[in-house]
Amino acid sequence: MKVLAVIRVIPIGTGKPGIGDYVKEVVEVIKKRGVKYQVTPFGTALEASSIMEVSTLIDEIIEKMRDSGVLRIAIDVSFDIRFDKEISLEYKVRRVID
Repeated sequence: MKVLAVIRVIPIGTGKPGIGDYVKEVVEVIKKRGVKYQVTPFGTALEASSIMEVSTLIDEIIEKMRDSGVLRIAIDVSFDIRFDKEISLEYKVRRVID
């Protein structure tokens, strides 16, 4: 079973006007983990094997943000879990575009 998730990490109190550099750091954590992902304008979509895998990834992202000097972060997470059939990020996009 695949678990699809969208995470949005919002660094707060960075003293910088933009967050692009922090988003790059988040994506590097995801790449290092080997999780399939797609960056979108308002979050990053993930394809994982379990909620636990996403949770572990979020723990690593939090650690990375702390190490980068972020004083506070907000994280939004949403999941899409289907039990009747296997889904993927590509499947979800194709259903809308095709």
